[in-house]
Amino acid sequence: MPPSIAQTGRLAWPLSPRPNVTRYFEAPESPYGPGHRGVDLAAAPGQEVLAADLGVVVFAGQVAGHGVVSLDHDAGLRTTYQPLTPTVTTGEQIYRGQPLGTVTPGHPGCPLPACLHWGARRGVEYVDPLALTGTPSRVRLKPWGGGP
Repeated sequence: MPPSIAQTGRLAWPLSPRPNVTRYFEAPESPYGPGHRGVDLAAAPGQEVLAADLGVVVFAGQVAGHGVVSLDHDAGLRTTYQPLTPTVTTGEQIYRGQPLGTVTPGHPGCPLPACLHWGARRGVEYVDPLALTGTPSRVRLKPWGGGP
C-alpha cells in the first residue's frame, strides 16, 4: 500500500499529500440546524480525489450543479466528496485509496482556487471525518462555571 494511503485510522485522507483544512466540522445542534457537516480541504483544481475506505458507490452525479460521490462503507458509515468530476459509477465496488474523480472549483466559501468538501455520517448522524482518520480535529475549550 502506498504511504499516502497507509491506514492510521478508520479512514484514509481523500487527498494526497495530506491537505490543509480550510474549514472544520461543526456539528448541528438539531437535524435541521446550522452547522458544517464535514470538513473543507485545500485542493488544486483537477487534483485526484481518493476513496477514504473500501465501499460501494451509492451516488455519483450532479447535485445543484456540482459533482458529488457518496460511498457506503461497513458499520453504517457513509462518506461524501464534492465538488468533483466523478470517474466512478453507482454500484461500483471501491477500494481504499482508489480514485473517485477530480476536484473542480466552485465550493462555496472556499478561500482558494479549489476545496474538497468531505463529509461522513453514521446512519443519520453526521460525524467529523478528521476524527476517523486518527487526526484530532480543532479543539475547543469550554469555560468552567457557566461562562459563555
